[in-house]
Amino acid sequence: MSGLSNSAADLVALEAYAARAGAAMACVYSSSAELDAALIAERRAAGVYGPRRHRYALATVAGLAAGLTVVILLIV
Repeated sequence: MSGLSNSAADLVALEAYAARAGAAMACVYSSSAELDAALIAERRAAGVYGPRRHRYALATVAGLAAGLTVVILLIV
């Protein structure tokens, strides 16, 4: 009889594992748009989409310096 009760316990354990596995695969977002919005919000909080003004300012300064160098070389 102990073999039968062991099988029943194994079956119950197997059903519990299957239920947990199904719950682990479930997505908390109802649509891909909701998932994308959550990812963007998380990335913004991490600073991934930081201000690009510094890059543009650096490019502008470099362009002005190159332009002034060319003008000075043409004058001399």
